Amino acid sequence: MRKLSNSPEETLKIGKSLGSSLEAGDIILLFGDLGAGKTRFTQGLCYGLELDKDYYIRSPTFTLINEYSGKFPIYHIDLYRIDNQEEIYSLGLEEILFNRGVTIIEWAEKLCSSSKQKNFMFNIQERIEIHIKIISDSQREFTFKTYLPEARTLPDLTLL
Repeated sequence: MRKLSNSPEETLKIGKSLGSSLEAGDIILLFGDLGAGKTRFTQGLCYGLELDKDYYIRSPTFTLINEYSGKFPIYHIDLYRIDNQEEIYSLGLEEILFNRGVTIIEWAEKLCSSSKQKNFMFNIQERIEIHIKIISDSQREFTFKTYLPEARTLPDLTLL
């Protein structure tokens, strides 16, 4: 599924719509260049997961992992500053990934064993991948790929 966003506000709305349909244990993998809108989209996801609207969500670029309390525990992970797989393993992600919270990972491409492999570390089978492409200063293209049980359906974000 593809969806265009024409503003940061629309990106927030798309994230919120998807966030409201997430379930405990869901893993969201975000891919995109610097400035693509991964953190803004994550803000929407968190608000859709009933995080208080007054809570300011910022990218955990330096802390690496932020935890929020919404409908479920929310783990917001930013791998931008991670240089190698040893650093990823040292974060203890395996404990976070397979618990009853919702995990959102920015710079998910760093979870691939190599740039040519599509296999993720930690054997992440069920997931939602979101690829964000910069079209212009204000426009972004979101491509959603779901790897979930067949019984699960996500909202039709193209209707927003």
